[in-house]
Amino acid sequence: MLGVGSSAGTPVIGCRCATCMSDNPRNKRTRCSSLLTLKNGRNILIDTGPDIRLQALRERIDHVDAVLYTHTHADHLHGIDDMRAFCQKQRQQIPLYGKPDAMEHIVSKFGYAIREPGDFWDLPILSVNPVTDTFSLFDAHVTPVPVMHGRMDMYGYRIGNLAYLTDASAIPDSSLALLQGLDVLLLDCLRYTPHYTHFSLAQSLEQAAIIGAKQTYLIHMTHEMEYDTVSKMLPPSVHVGYDGLRLEIAGA
Repeated sequence: MLGVGSSAGTPVIGCRCATCMSDNPRNKRTRCSSLLTLKNGRNILIDTGPDIRLQALRERIDHVDAVLYTHTHADHLHGIDDMRAFCQKQRQQIPLYGKPDAMEHIVSKFGYAIREPGDFWDLPILSVNPVTDTFSLFDAHVTPVPVMHGRMDMYGYRIGNLAYLTDASAIPDSSLALLQGLDVLLLDCLRYTPHYTHFSLAQSLEQAAIIGAKQTYLIHMTHEMEYDTVSKMLPPSVHVGYDGLRLEIAGA
């Protein structure tokens, strides 16, 4: 987990609440993103938030082979320019995958980065790949999982026995069918009180029980969610995620 924070991150600028002032490193949250390293060594990044450079330095990430985009809100997209460092180092184009409308948005907003390799590597060199169904990526089966983010249709993803669902406020029955038999679920959990575009803690726990993954980790949390306090409120199979948490998942 590169980052488990919401759009403001934690600490929040100018805030002096208990979580923002905490000395517990698990209360320091950068914007939401994760990295999946396959058994063959390929690195699949989920989203490129504005903290991706610092996350990559912190976790010593030396290559990115592909990016899965959940949606194109700023806290999940606007670090895209930092992909140029990986393009330069690897001397290769990095493919991006996501909903067709998300790919269109990236082309319209960051068109300078959607280009074929040439003699110069001073800009990101990326390709867009719209996906609507399960596809193969470096020998892994990646299944887009449609969820609702308020009124927006966006994607979560299932890769092997792992599923990643950020920024969700509802999961259609057809998507729940794609989430059976999970070992690990990373699940949106914004705050205690309801929000029209995100699950609250109570809603996240309800969805975790419905999905029934062996282990669920809460992500995309605001500064309301103090690590130790929330941890004490959870059932044994649900955990508070934190920046830098590493998991080993069979079949992922």
